[in-house]
Amino acid sequence: MKKIVLSLAVVFTLLRCNSVKNVNTSSVSQSATLLSSLSSNSTVQQIASLFSLLDTNNDEAISTSEAIGSVADNFNVLDTDNSSTLNLTELTGILNLLK
Repeated sequence: MKKIVLSLAVVFTLLRCNSVKNVNTSSVSQSATLLSSLSSNSTVQQIASLFSLLDTNNDEAISTSEAIGSVADNFNVLDTDNSSTLNLTELTGILNLLK
């Protein structure tokens, strides 16, 4: 329940920010829902789906401005190559954080 409330709070906050007015709100909502449903039993396919939803500019990387929720909270831990972006391999590291 806490994850759902937190996810909704993140979505609400993002929707109120001027810097994200042009972001596809459906994508943000889907990302938040998928992110809140992740667990240590999640699959790489679910992470790949999350990656696609978060990568709003389709550059095959998630920047800090695209990250939400626990991805944003753990961005520096997940960014193992210190590139200031996350690739799909790095994002799968979130599964280890959910254990």
